Amino acid sequence: MNVPRISASSYSNTAPLVWSFLYGRDHGKVEIILDTAPARSAQLLDEDRVDAALVPVIAYQTIADVKLVADVCVGAKKAVRSVCLATDGRDLSDVRSVALDVSSKTSVVLTKLIFREFLGFEPIWRDAQPDIIAMLKASDAALIIGDPALKIADPLFRVFDLAQLWHGYTGLGFVFAMWMTKGDPISIEFARARDEGLEHLDEIAQNYASETGLDRDAVKTYLAENISYRPDESMMKGMQLYFKLAADHRLITTKREIEYV
Repeated sequence: MNVPRISASSYSNTAPLVWSFLYGRDHGKVEIILDTAPARSAQLLDEDRVDAALVPVIAYQTIADVKLVADVCVGAKKAVRSVCLATDGRDLSDVRSVALDVSSKTSVVLTKLIFREFLGFEPIWRDAQPDIIAMLKASDAALIIGDPALKIADPLFRVFDLAQLWHGYTGLGFVFAMWMTKGDPISIEFARARDEGLEHLDEIAQNYASETGLDRDAVKTYLAENISYRPDESMMKGMQLYFKLAADHRLITTKREIEYV
């Protein structure tokens, strides 16, 4: 019997979704590949090197024949804290160039939509590694995602939460990543795994405290209150609007309708 292979990023916000596979009831039932960049999971799925992956949602529109796993996500109803634009103090209306963290394509598209659709102009885009100091030396603003975004505490920086901006402009929540698979359904209970992970937030928060630069209680608050692991109606409507706007602005070639496993 072949053991399914799955992939996910190693950021703290994915930990409740993979805890069961690493330490819980589902330990040993899958082979799991972890990487700091969410875009890496999309690449592995696209190349048929894994059976399922926790993938930035924009990949649903770019990977052929992929389907979503329902009812499990990494998203936010309002503020997410770990996907943000940082500046040297200037307002977004004064930004003329943006360094884009190459780790997640969903957040890159969201950033471009915020400028094009809601702010009404387009700055110069520059791909960059997630180093805020280097990014802001070369550009007016920096897109930072994941745990590095949680570490931005310097009072010289002005931080704009992308999920909060999206909610302010649309009134909707946002889905950043979902489990996706290609081909036949696989026998992995992702919702059950999520539920078990959420039962161990204290352990997860303790494990990630040193990596994020936050104390355990702050990490737990982030995972329990900022991140939503079950998409509600507002978040799903937000994802549909996100796909529509991405197509309108030609950031994706076609807009596929949602299809679940």
